[in-house]
Amino acid sequence: MVGAVTSRQQFRFMAIDFSHFPRPVVYAIVLVLAFLLTLWVRRFIHRFVNDSSIFLKVDPTKYNFIKNAASLIIFSLALFLIIYSVPEFRTLGTTLLASAGIATAVLAFASQAALSNIISGVFIVIFKPFRVDDMIRLEGDKAGVVEDITLRHTVIRDFQNQRIIVPNAVISDQTIINAHIGDEKMKRHLFFGISYDSNIDKAFQIIQEEAVKHPLSIDARTPEEIKSDWPVVKCRVIGFGDSSINIRADVWAASPEDSWEVFCDVNKSVKERFDAEGIEIPFPYRTIVYKKDLPKNG
Repeated sequence: MVGAVTSRQQFRFMAIDFSHFPRPVVYAIVLVLAFLLTLWVRRFIHRFVNDSSIFLKVDPTKYNFIKNAASLIIFSLALFLIIYSVPEFRTLGTTLLASAGIATAVLAFASQAALSNIISGVFIVIFKPFRVDDMIRLEGDKAGVVEDITLRHTVIRDFQNQRIIVPNAVISDQTIINAHIGDEKMKRHLFFGISYDSNIDKAFQIIQEEAVKHPLSIDARTPEEIKSDWPVVKCRVIGFGDSSINIRADVWAASPEDSWEVFCDVNKSVKERFDAEGIEIPFPYRTIVYKKDLPKNG
């Protein structure tokens, strides 16, 4: 019982009764607390935005409005609290709060798309699904390199040097293929078709030699694969066409950009080696039959 009384007394001691303070002092305390809270929130947002901007490779000043918006919200709440604490202004404070709520609802409805893009931009900063200079592919075969990330939209430079402007609300709802997040190594599939008369093992050997000697191809085998004598470039027969044996080769490169160079160059060099060493790449043959002039009746 004594312990309960002691703890109750300690609780009363810790609780500050502001009714004994003059109103100007209370208002000053509220403003000071709001100022200190604003400093802490701004410092936290500044650190978070800077760290995210380093990862996203964007200018952190584009996100300064988040700090300003947080400061405006905190001081607005402090101001409403001060007004509401004055009995003569309590009705006014209630009216202001209600008016602010209505105004916020109207603004949110009127600028729903803009707010959606801003919120999605904040989510991009938080979750970091892609960065500037990342090569990404969107739904609908849109692909390119991320050039800029703002709070409203993302700018993508496609491979024809055109800019694709995608609202953040749209890009946040899509499935994104990012070739640069995490491990940037990329395996490129190279497809070849050889005739049924050609030597498959010889074709495998040519493809492997041409791929391995390319300066941008890499050895991405695991220690277990190296131990088991897995080839650097694995070739497989993946099917049989009407006139060809279909082959797929798996070639690794250090980055998506390098893999495209490897893909193009190895296709060319393999075709030249096939021609030089008698490996036929089949193509459709057409036989055209001309009917002889038939005798006319009558």
